[in-house]
Amino acid sequence: MTTIPLTGAAVLRSGLAASAPKPAPQQAAPASASFHAHNPATGAALEPVFHSATEADVDHAAALARQAAPHLASASGSQRASLLRLIAEKLLASQPQIVERAALETGLPPARLNGEMGRTVTQLRLFADLAAEGSWVDARIDEAQPDRKPTPRPAVCSMLRPLGPVVVFGASNFPLAFSVAGGDTAAALAAGCPVLVKAHPAHPGTSELVARVICASVAELGFPDGSFSHLADAGFTIGSALVRHPAVRAIAFTGSTAGGQALMRLAAERPEPIPCFAEMGSVNPVFILPQAMHARPEAIANGLAASFTLGSGQFCTKPGIVFLPRHAPDSFLQSLRSTVAALPPLGMLTSTIATRFQQSLAARTQDAGTASVFATAACPPKATEGTANAATAQATVFHLGLEDFLARPALQDEIFGPTVILVRYDRAEQLAHAADRLHGQLTATLHADEADLALAAPLLAALEARAGRLVWNAFPTGVEVCHAMVHGGPFPATSDSRFTSVGTASILRFARPVCFQDIPDPLLPPELQPANPLGIERLINGVRARR
Repeated sequence: MTTIPLTGAAVLRSGLAASAPKPAPQQAAPASASFHAHNPATGAALEPVFHSATEADVDHAAALARQAAPHLASASGSQRASLLRLIAEKLLASQPQIVERAALETGLPPARLNGEMGRTVTQLRLFADLAAEGSWVDARIDEAQPDRKPTPRPAVCSMLRPLGPVVVFGASNFPLAFSVAGGDTAAALAAGCPVLVKAHPAHPGTSELVARVICASVAELGFPDGSFSHLADAGFTIGSALVRHPAVRAIAFTGSTAGGQALMRLAAERPEPIPCFAEMGSVNPVFILPQAMHARPEAIANGLAASFTLGSGQFCTKPGIVFLPRHAPDSFLQSLRSTVAALPPLGMLTSTIATRFQQSLAARTQDAGTASVFATAACPPKATEGTANAATAQATVFHLGLEDFLARPALQDEIFGPTVILVRYDRAEQLAHAADRLHGQLTATLHADEADLALAAPLLAALEARAGRLVWNAFPTGVEVCHAMVHGGPFPATSDSRFTSVGTASILRFARPVCFQDIPDPLLPPELQPANPLGIERLINGVRARR
């Protein structure tokens, strides 16, 4: 396998020599801040040096994105689809090199990263199909009624049109599927919006390799410079500058509650506020009803242990709170305790994330009135040479009673890492009330048998108001990329519960409705012309049809 040399570029655009081994002239000046990626398994710095973009770079990239926006908006769905499919093909061709670098920068195993590349390509192709088919624009036509009394009705039609330049923030825990070419970028490009990516500083080399693929694809198909830009930065300056830039029309973010809320404030405080679609914290409650617990205690225990430690607990859908009967079977308790105790130290994405996790555990452990430790993994072995600075964490399970949990709202705060709280209830009838007291969530899960259905019904109704995805007799980790998926939820799970960040409906974040009244047919977008040249489904006088 040939390793692709990295440049440490501050900025990559389709107009630059994206595949060149040396930085292009528009990249960061020598005075620009520089930083390294680090291997979280060893703490070692990785070459090369990466350069942070400057605010001048932001101005230039945003100005080009504004110029590119009309071209992308007028491009056909088939043209946008071709771009997304080409990106997918080129990513697959570069997969070995991208996975090799991502493994170094994240500590994630190649098998996980290859699977994530598959999801990334699937997303790109799914949005390509959506764009090519075209009906997602929700074309609506109310034909003129000149003879209507007492007043004639004009010809009115509407459809969704792209917002304009979108800033995408790469996520720490998904260096491919929620990063440079992830679902946000795929949805924005499919909608006809230029994309400016603020790369995550934890995996800048991975981000650069993927950005080169997108840049090369944009250039090969003749889309204008500014259709895509990639900006690096080790801190917050460039992200803030992007959000504030007047050319930017929307923000897409996946990360912490604090980070998401900071971006929401910046977006709202602009002279012209813009939407900020932030996917933030969630503890993804799991409710185990009595009959299910007694019917399959060990299976539920094993599934729970696997779920809250999957990816070292660094998934946004990790279960963080589990409600279970106070007198749970010993087989459940013993199975969960022994499984957790046998776990080795789990690798974390960065040393900063590992440190924050340890601090959060220490704070929870030291507060005797909050929760007590039910189970914990064995202490890590003494560090050997080359691993002394490894970013690791111990899986830890806390437990307490339902009343104590409800009295301490802070226990609903997400801890990013392999930990969960067991909340013991006395009567299943208490659970709907407990659900009403929860914050907004990405997911909520019920484990129930047929004998539990009467208890499950009011609980399910309560959880519908608290979560974006309801899961039955499974665990929430794992998000299927499909048309019906909802990866969103009430605040603080996301900034706007009306939208999803996974699945084809996520394209709706980057479009807005535009109405055309009595506009001459030749001047209408093809989607609204009477002849329907694209053959899409439309709502005509209240009836859906392909005419």
